[in-house]
Amino acid sequence: MLNHHLLTRWLVGYEAQRKRMLKRAPAGPLRDFLKVPFPAISTPFEQTPILAVDFETTGLDAIQDKLLSVGCVELNHCQIKLGTSYHQIIQTQGSLKADNVTIHQITDDQKDQGKPLADVVEHLLKRLAGKVMLVHFSRIERQFLQQACLELYGMAPPFPMIDTLVVAKKRLDKRDVAYDPSELRLTALRAKYGLPNHYAHNALNDAIATAELLLAQISERNEDMSLQQLIL
Repeated sequence: MLNHHLLTRWLVGYEAQRKRMLKRAPAGPLRDFLKVPFPAISTPFEQTPILAVDFETTGLDAIQDKLLSVGCVELNHCQIKLGTSYHQIIQTQGSLKADNVTIHQITDDQKDQGKPLADVVEHLLKRLAGKVMLVHFSRIERQFLQQACLELYGMAPPFPMIDTLVVAKKRLDKRDVAYDPSELRLTALRAKYGLPNHYAHNALNDAIATAELLLAQISERNEDMSLQQLIL
C-alpha cells in the first residue's frame, strides 16, 4: 500500500501544480514540459525515467548569481546512458570572479561563447519532460532552474527530484549516531561505495558521478524499490 502521506503530497503537490500551471503557461518550452505527466510514485525504480542533472553557477544565490553550465545524462533501467550526455556553457553578463574560476575552470572567454540561457533551459526542459530529476544537494538545482524559468517564462514550475545527499542522510540518521556533515559530500559518498575519483566541478562529470552513486545506493538496499521511497 502506498504511504498515505506521500500519496497525498503527490496528488496535491507536483501533479496538482503541473496541471494548474499548464492552464496558465505561455505557448513554448514551458507549456510543452508541463503537458507531460510526471511518473507515478508507485513506479518501480528500474522503470522510472530519470535525468541526472548538475549545474555550475557563479555563486550560491539563485537570484543574485547566474547559471554558468549544465550537464545531464539519462538513467534508465538501472543503466547510465552515456550516449545521452549533454554539457553546455551558458552566456552570462560580466566578468567571473577569480576564485570561482578556480573551482569550475570556466573562463570569461568560454562563457562569452556559450549559448543563451533561453536555449539551454529549453533543451533541458525537453529532456526533463516526463522524467524525475536526479541531483546531489537539490537546493542548488531546484532554485536556479526555477529562477531561470521565472525569468524566461514568468513561472517557476515544479520539478520532482531524487537527491542522493538526502538518500544518504536518511540512512545515516537511522543509525542515531553523530556524523560529520562532510560525509554527505559527493566525493565522500562515492569513496564510501568504492567508486573511483572523478573530475569534480564539471557539470557533466558531476551528473554522471551522481547517477553512479544512486545506483550504488540502490544496490545496497537489497530490495525492490519504487519512486515513492526516493522522491523528495
